[in-house]
Amino acid sequence: MVVERFKDGKAKEIYRRFQEKGRMMPEGLKYIDSWVEVNFDRCFQLIECDDLRLLQEWIFQWQDLVEFEIISIVPSKETAEVVTKML
Repeated sequence: MVVERFKDGKAKEIYRRFQEKGRMMPEGLKYIDSWVEVNFDRCFQLIECDDLRLLQEWIFQWQDLVEFEIISIVPSKETAEVVTKML
């Protein structure tokens, strides 16, 4: 999960760049879906990748407009399988 915090009300600039250049994700990152807060403060993106360096490359393209928080997550079903083995 990637949490993007839009810097200083820069939502217009972010969407303008997105219209002009797309997500600018390197090959190997897989965009799943995203959700934006109604006040345009944050965007929550679900992204898959096997190489964290690809996230770094992507972040570098947007860091002037967005602050990033990367949260490694595991699907609930897979987590339940791991925990069940320990019970």
